[in-house]
Amino acid sequence: MKKTGNAKTLAIMGLLIAAEIVLSRFFSINAWNIRIGFGFVPVAFAGILLGALPAGIVAAAADVLGALLFPTGPFFPGFTLTAFLTGVVLGAFLYEKQTYPRIVCAVLLNQLLLSWLLNSLWISILYDSPYLPLLGTRLIQIAILVPVQIIVIGTLTRTVRVALGSEMI
Repeated sequence: MKKTGNAKTLAIMGLLIAAEIVLSRFFSINAWNIRIGFGFVPVAFAGILLGALPAGIVAAAADVLGALLFPTGPFFPGFTLTAFLTGVVLGAFLYEKQTYPRIVCAVLLNQLLLSWLLNSLWISILYDSPYLPLLGTRLIQIAILVPVQIIVIGTLTRTVRVALGSEMI
């Protein structure tokens, strides 16, 4: 998608932030150490359409606003950092060129490095829980989300390409 103006970009970002909040807060399975849902879709969409920095901003803003408006636990800025980095990774890998290897790399980087290792660290700090055992319990989330995200993002990229045609790439 060509960036035709800041107002249009901000409007798209605002809609994606709202969609991420709704999907993460109301249509996810949440436990103290696991979240399984489709909140990644608006962030991936931002990465595909707008690039790394806007996708990072969408993810971070949705994390902060979601935590303030609909808290599911205490606010912790580490999760906001992880959210921002997740958007940046998705945008870096998916903006302007979406291929299966790029989708797989983006998902694996996000799930293994950011979600599994980094978010587990934040959970460990926040709840004073031992880090290594926590990694084991969070493998369930990773095992579920990796294939789901690869399939959903792959489908999303094909759908966006068809919907936007040549305007996108």
